[in-house]
Amino acid sequence: MIKKNIRLIFGGIFLIAAIAMFIKGIIGWGVMAVLTAGIFILLHFKNEMNLMAFLFVRKNNFDKAELFLSKVKHPENLVKSQEAYHYFLTGLVYSQKHQISKAEKSLKKAVSVGLRMKNDQAMAKLNLASIYLSKRNKKLAAYYLKDAKQLDKQKVLTTQIKEIEHMMKRI
Repeated sequence: MIKKNIRLIFGGIFLIAAIAMFIKGIIGWGVMAVLTAGIFILLHFKNEMNLMAFLFVRKNNFDKAELFLSKVKHPENLVKSQEAYHYFLTGLVYSQKHQISKAEKSLKKAVSVGLRMKNDQAMAKLNLASIYLSKRNKKLAAYYLKDAKQLDKQKVLTTQIKEIEHMMKRI
């Protein structure tokens, strides 16, 4: 994994080289240099290990997702949104592996760092609600469930929210 500042430096170098190539009339190589600079700048904002882990989480292959997430040694050095998604994915992996305390810690950190999308915030808070419900903490479960309801504007998580509400009535 290349450090985030080095990515920007390489992107800048390729961009300057592209400008020089355009000035000299080497259009083909200039376009290639612009595309290469774009890749370095894109990877500054999107961590490749998080992207791979997200792909494996979507395929329900949590072992491989955990493998890619473990390759990020210092997630606090990532861009803030990528740091939040790293903790979010880590929390999802831990919750699927029934490591509740680690999942709670990771999901709380993801929410506090700040997930960008409302649906992801709702998913994290819904998972936190189910974690607290399994710990028999009905007050915190209700708090996170209420937040998840408010954040779920597109009604993607309605069935999961209803299931947790039904479980809360039993306790």
